[in-house]
Amino acid sequence: MPIVRGTLLICCAAGILSAQSAPKQLTARELFYAAAQAPAPPTPRPPARNSTRTPAKPVEIARADPRPPRPRAEPEPSAVTTATATTVVTPVATAVTTPAPAPTTAAMPASGAPPLGLRYTILKLAADNTPTEVPNDTVFHAGDHIRFTVESNAAGYLYIINQGSSGTWKPMFPSAEIEDGNNHVEGWRPYTMPPKSRLTFDSTAGTENLFIVFSREQQSDLETMIYSLQGKNKAAATAAPATAEPAPPVHTSKELIMAANISNSAVDRMRATYARDLIIEKVDPATPGDKKETAVYVVNPTGAADSRVVADLHLVHQ
Repeated sequence: MPIVRGTLLICCAAGILSAQSAPKQLTARELFYAAAQAPAPPTPRPPARNSTRTPAKPVEIARADPRPPRPRAEPEPSAVTTATATTVVTPVATAVTTPAPAPTTAAMPASGAPPLGLRYTILKLAADNTPTEVPNDTVFHAGDHIRFTVESNAAGYLYIINQGSSGTWKPMFPSAEIEDGNNHVEGWRPYTMPPKSRLTFDSTAGTENLFIVFSREQQSDLETMIYSLQGKNKAAATAAPATAEPAPPVHTSKELIMAANISNSAVDRMRATYARDLIIEKVDPATPGDKKETAVYVVNPTGAADSRVVADLHLVHQ
């Protein structure tokens, strides 16, 4: 009997030690905000912009809206425009590829580096342009107006492309009319999209697809697909001394040409490559915690300097 009792005590002690040594598992939202306390890794400074900015012009405007948006009770997302316009959306009815279920929790990176995260929320606009956060699986109808906000927990580079009625993908952000095409964003600052318009659903049923990529470093494959620089930039690079370190690309409105289309195969390839290691959490006002919101958190918990976060938004319209 003493032998059995001693064995049980040893097993219990081993279980307690194992539980104490296991790292705490956090949800995507917890990891997103935990990055505020973790030391940030060094990130490249955004490239300096030449003072060649031309006055911003409204993009994809269908009609002017004379009523300015009503200020929200919470801190207003940092809209990079002052004009409100309407973009009529003709969704494309395509089959949506559903990725494999992602893990729901993860531990803080063992290195102590902060996890990279993205928060997005969809805003449905009332008749007076008052925004209300709605779930990402909301079914919209003809005449509905929406915008969405994107916020990261670190400084980095943001890319947003959308799939229109033609089935091809086109850049929404960066845009030649916004900040001279610069897509460097600050952490902990919500950005309202589309930057210069709102999405309005028409009478054609389908799904409007948006693909978001955020990373600490510029993504060369996306940069190549979205940007095309005029020859004078290449000539300037050729004239640089051979010993000089290559400078990051400088995109200005006079030199920037936005790509017309991005293929489905390219988006599928990026999705398969970038979506590894991600954890996703959908929250609503009933989710435990002090912050009452309707949003989606996507986090890469690896803490690697080359971390990337991707998100698919499927806006269903009936």
